[in-house]
Amino acid sequence: MKRIPVLEDLGKVKGKRVLVRSDLNVPLAYQEDGTATIVDDFRIRASLPTIEWLLDQGAEVTVCSHIGRPKGQVVEKYSMKPVRDYFRGLHPEVEVLENLRFDAGEEKNDPAFVAKLIEGHEAYVDDAFGASHRAHASIVGPPKYLPSAAGRLLAKEYEVLSGLAEEPVRPFVAIIGGAKVSDKLALIEAMLPKVDSLLIGGAMAYTFFAAQGLEVGDSLFEPDRVEACRKILEAGSKVLVPVDSAVLPSEEKFGRGESGIEPTLVSGSIPVAHRGLDIGPATIKQFSEVIAAAATVLWNGPMGVFEDPRLSKGTFAIARAVARSRAYSVVGGGDSAAAVEEAGLAGEISHLSTGGGASLELLEKGDLPGLAALREAVNFRD
Repeated sequence: MKRIPVLEDLGKVKGKRVLVRSDLNVPLAYQEDGTATIVDDFRIRASLPTIEWLLDQGAEVTVCSHIGRPKGQVVEKYSMKPVRDYFRGLHPEVEVLENLRFDAGEEKNDPAFVAKLIEGHEAYVDDAFGASHRAHASIVGPPKYLPSAAGRLLAKEYEVLSGLAEEPVRPFVAIIGGAKVSDKLALIEAMLPKVDSLLIGGAMAYTFFAAQGLEVGDSLFEPDRVEACRKILEAGSKVLVPVDSAVLPSEEKFGRGESGIEPTLVSGSIPVAHRGLDIGPATIKQFSEVIAAAATVLWNGPMGVFEDPRLSKGTFAIARAVARSRAYSVVGGGDSAAAVEEAGLAGEISHLSTGGGASLELLEKGDLPGLAALREAVNFRD
């Protein structure tokens, strides 16, 4: 693992203005009057150790982040105001800038935007792991001009995920789910030589069904990825695909807030005019036994449409299996982390990652643009 500068590499920061790039892209709920409230403050809480260390050292802290995808325009519903109010109640001395993505220069990595962002600051800290796979101005720009370091969160994410990719304690089990196999194919191909078992769930499993010659009904699957899945299955017994599924008729609505008929359990092929939407009990049992024997577990992606209570059994069962195992467990960001939080099991996971896409890219490629930028920082020579 290549070293990156950490907070201690900044030297004394007392009295200095430090710009901190955090990942405060929190989910918001909107009221009828247009005001927004924070639904889940997990990412804000994860940012606090770095900010509080800097404050304890006597630094003046400015925090910058983005929310949503306003695409270079001021979109009021993506304002940082709810986050600013949160910090005002916790650390009123911390300045929180407006949404970085309100300026098109952020995503374009515009040098003029970088100059405006760092003006008046004497050091920079990247603690936005969830955005460090983007070569955006606030991520790769400041280290060219300011003494820079990784915050506690970014450094921990890098250490944990690099350790998984390079020297996992065995048996090493990876659980990969989600909707589209195309989103996870590079991760699967990168992890396959490193894992002892690879458990496949979610809608992406039905492309593997097709690769096995099974019928998929109206389930989501990607015909142009069937051959790639067939090659992965050639790895033999280390790749486990669901043996049963919870299905609903194709015309039945499903998802958050939906209710109606209960799903049917089927083994093997998905019936005509039905969709596979969760793993079944036989698969849960098989997967749970593999997880129980693991020394290291990586989980990225839900096993079904867990937002719908009728289709949440598989995802929550796997969450319980991971939490109860004696393994060092790493749960990737996004839906997997949300499922663990919703199940009340976050405290039983060894490492709950704040980054979805960043986690995948780091595991696939071993590096991220944000990490590479820190290694080139003006104050760092490894």
